[in-house]
Amino acid sequence: MGMLVLQNEDQIDKARAELVRRNLSTLDSPMRTLLRRVGLDKSPAIGDRVKSWDVLRTTQFIEEKVSKAGAILDIGAYASEILIVLHRLGYHNLVGVDLNPALRQMRHADVIRYEISDFLQTPFANASFDAITSISVIEHGFQADRLLRETSRLLRPGGYFLASFDYWPEKIDTTGTKFFDMDWTIFSRSDLTAFIEDAKSYGMIPSGPLAMDATQKPIDCGGKQYTFGWLALQKSA
Repeated sequence: MGMLVLQNEDQIDKARAELVRRNLSTLDSPMRTLLRRVGLDKSPAIGDRVKSWDVLRTTQFIEEKVSKAGAILDIGAYASEILIVLHRLGYHNLVGVDLNPALRQMRHADVIRYEISDFLQTPFANASFDAITSISVIEHGFQADRLLRETSRLLRPGGYFLASFDYWPEKIDTTGTKFFDMDWTIFSRSDLTAFIEDAKSYGMIPSGPLAMDATQKPIDCGGKQYTFGWLALQKSA
């Protein structure tokens, strides 16, 4: 599929159960939660239950399309679960980028390369990656042209840009609401259609059919109710 939509909360629970079954879940254990609460564990808390569906779908796509030797970049990598999941699966050419200076305190920083940088202007060479992942990142301070220009530059021919994001088919107004000091976008069907059309000019097209319909709003955040979308774009060979 080129695009999928989270349809209900049950899909979140089932995705987390599958991650747990495969020993891929990185959410805190009860003991680590307790240690964190009393200040004895100051490491970053990794992952978010509500993003289970996004993480599992991205993982499954990479397992199907990208070899274990493939180079994979995660943008907005601080506290992101995806690189640690891929590390557990045997992927070994993994890179994360984020502006948060605590990025280098992430787990497995000895084998995962973490770079403190703006993901819209990274220090990496052209055609460096076979896949770029983005779990609930692009809706914050969304800049379509800069995002597409940089991801297209970084991807090798045939590589994939995989993004999850806040979504509802009809437009939800988020004017005046900010997260991380950035404007917040809940993408609509028309927003995604325009983004996908813009991507073509950067040599990227959906990797399959687009399923954009939604019936339930399982996510409640910032006073808005919505769901998540997941998009896979492939750079032309």
